[in-house]
Amino acid sequence: MKKLLLGALAIAALAVPQFARAAETLQFAHVYETSEPYHKWALWAADEIAKRTDGRYEVKVFPASSLGKETDINQGLTLGTVDIIYTGTNFAARSYPPLALGTAPYMFRDRAHWEAYAGSDLFQELASGYEEATGNEIVALLYYGERHVTSKTPIDTPEQMKGMKIRVPDAPMYVMFPNAVGANPTPIAFAEVYLALQQGTVDAQENPLPTILAKKFHEPTPVINLTGHVTESLLTVIGAPTWNQLSEEDRKIFTEVLQEAAAKSNADIVAAEEELVTGFEKMGATVNKVDRAPFREMVMKVHLGPDVPWSKDQYDRLQALQ
Repeated sequence: MKKLLLGALAIAALAVPQFARAAETLQFAHVYETSEPYHKWALWAADEIAKRTDGRYEVKVFPASSLGKETDINQGLTLGTVDIIYTGTNFAARSYPPLALGTAPYMFRDRAHWEAYAGSDLFQELASGYEEATGNEIVALLYYGERHVTSKTPIDTPEQMKGMKIRVPDAPMYVMFPNAVGANPTPIAFAEVYLALQQGTVDAQENPLPTILAKKFHEPTPVINLTGHVTESLLTVIGAPTWNQLSEEDRKIFTEVLQEAAAKSNADIVAAEEELVTGFEKMGATVNKVDRAPFREMVMKVHLGPDVPWSKDQYDRLQALQ
């Protein structure tokens, strides 16, 4: 009887479907609000990964810096405490500086130029350089939007920014624009920016329109100056410890899903940018349409300065993209 019982239990165990086994839990961290498209499509990606891997992976998404600031989650990739992140390209460029090429102010002529770069061999080469340096895998490039300056008073010329304390992210390339126009770049963690504006610790900040809305930066700084000084990108990155344990089949699934999520997020951000110019005016903010030419002229002088981390060949290849 005992042997029969053990045999029956063994057969029952074999009959349990593959998807019923305990899923491996992965952590997907980012610093953006739950109201933003990045988070919505991260949740979608988590569900799709579970479906396409027959429940072998459960991806939990942690928004709004709940697992740490951007520097923390980048470090977490290497430590294996975080598995997947959205990160600004400038933060990833700390590990492979030439990757910062696509983040410099006025590097792109327009969004079509950015899209050409996103699909280019040049971007793939830069991503490969980062992957060789870190072991982490860049699986998608996301459109974050054009960055604009919000302030208490209108900014119409570069000279009006001289001495202005402007919050920028804590990454080297973000200081190029304020330095070029004589402003005072002040790195402050993303989660602390609203209070810094409210208390007057800084005079201004810069971010894309959807982020300005999500973080309500237009409340303490109600003038939105459409400088469009950076066409910003995010990267979806899978940490080396996680990437290395994935089978080739699962790597393909994760990559496809996260690239699909990026494309969906990009479409939402483009639509939001188009709607928000008039939307902010209805909310009582002032939208200041800036002549970008004098700002661009000042910044382009330092695109090939002595301290930039990219080569002239890389720069020329980017500018030649159509």
